[in-house]
Amino acid sequence: MFVCAGCGTELTAPVSRVALPDHTHYGAWEELHPPLMDPATYAVEPLPTGPPWRLWGDVGEDLAAEQGVYLPQYSVSFGSRDRIVIAPGDSRGMALILEKCEGYCMGIDGRDGPNLACEGCGRPVATRMDDCGLWQTVWLEPDAVRRVPSGLPAVPVPDWDELDLRTCAVAPVELDGSRSRRWEAAVPVALAHLVVACEGRPVELPGPLAGLVGDTVADYLPAGPPVLTARLAGPGRPVPPSGTGEVLLVPRHPVTGEPWRPPHGTAPVVPLDIGVWAHLVLPAETSPRPATGTLPEGVLRDDYVVPPHRWRGFYPHDRAFSDTLAHLPDIRRPELRAYYDRYSGPGPY
Repeated sequence: MFVCAGCGTELTAPVSRVALPDHTHYGAWEELHPPLMDPATYAVEPLPTGPPWRLWGDVGEDLAAEQGVYLPQYSVSFGSRDRIVIAPGDSRGMALILEKCEGYCMGIDGRDGPNLACEGCGRPVATRMDDCGLWQTVWLEPDAVRRVPSGLPAVPVPDWDELDLRTCAVAPVELDGSRSRRWEAAVPVALAHLVVACEGRPVELPGPLAGLVGDTVADYLPAGPPVLTARLAGPGRPVPPSGTGEVLLVPRHPVTGEPWRPPHGTAPVVPLDIGVWAHLVLPAETSPRPATGTLPEGVLRDDYVVPPHRWRGFYPHDRAFSDTLAHLPDIRRPELRAYYDRYSGPGPY
């Protein structure tokens, strides 16, 4: 758990560290979102986030690179590094600082910096964010809190072969028929890594992913006939042979955040949200209902629910792509200059 660094007041329930979700900073405009984090978990954002912000023209390339930004942006964050994010329901012992609760229209967006104070000493310790377009979060300031043992047994980190992929999988369509906001952020994040891994060369997406989002993400990829092939690889799948002309889309571990690595071979790997990856690689379920005939007398029906009907297309989150690309140091390599020149104006970002 985390406590106030000033007076020791408990500020969170017992929480265990997991990987920072790919969709952390990318929600849908004019929509209220659920909590970003699962209960009893926390994650750490290593990059600077939040205010103060400085315009790119006032910062320059060298100073921006020190902040982890390698392509021109409208503004660059000079906020804290290593901020800790938890679900709002896991917060304890904090009260809102009312004069710092500005937002756009539906909640608080954190524009004024920390808006939660420790109830023990009044020190600003965290920022609540829940406005439209934002996943509901509480961000603890790293210098204002400290981590202490909760007294509960540590949660072991599962090996790759211990993960239950079916519980990890996230469907691309929600139960109400809307597209998954997690997919719409996670896919362009992976595409940014894919562009860099392919060094700007055209690449063909694997069949399952191409079938779901291929047409809508085509403009994000380098133009021209494919010279590389992306394929899905990871735990429980055949080990890909060592060779050239392939790049591997692999899952990020849900706890460590590290991408799966093949036991041998030199093919580049591209991390993909494990929820998206698991949905792509798991076999489709088939209904247990009999194809013909009727159920025996006295047997209750237990049908699968009707699959949701998609009521709108897949819209990749443009800023998820552009932000991820801008935070990858290799985007400055000469091999990627042609791609950058093509997309630095009007385009996917």
